[in-house]
Amino acid sequence: MDAEGFRPNVGIIVLNARGQALWARRVGGKDAWQFPQGGINPGETPEQALYRELYEEVGLTREQVSMIACTRGWLRYRLPQRLIRRRSEPLCIGQKQKWYLLKLEAPESVISFNNGYKPEFDHWRWVSYWHPLSKVVTFKREVYRRALTELAPQQIQLERRWLQEQDQS
Repeated sequence: MDAEGFRPNVGIIVLNARGQALWARRVGGKDAWQFPQGGINPGETPEQALYRELYEEVGLTREQVSMIACTRGWLRYRLPQRLIRRRSEPLCIGQKQKWYLLKLEAPESVISFNNGYKPEFDHWRWVSYWHPLSKVVTFKREVYRRALTELAPQQIQLERRWLQEQDQS
């Protein structure tokens, strides 16, 4: 937790060769979908947390993805008052996130939720890059917009490459 009460966290956008994003549904979340994300443990770098969370949440290893880009700084969101755990010390008022853009280099069949950890998701699908913006919970929307916008040039390049390959075949 930083001095302001923000918990350090990583956000993960996994793209397929076509430039579509992996979108996952939270267990018991009544149709609550999001990108994989998770906290950074004490003594862990954001990049170490990225690969740990990637495996814990969707079963992907460092060898099964390539890193395309990451956000330059921390993107913050505040939790709604109703979600702040008042009895916890130190008090967490939100998250500060470093976002990573990855490309899946393995068959999509390797994506899984049963990796020895309590599953956080029960379903996933490929969606258009901007789809999550209108679907994620409201309090995360601005962070998603900022992350997607900053990482968009790399996603566009990937999508263009895929379209050029389709035209040539």
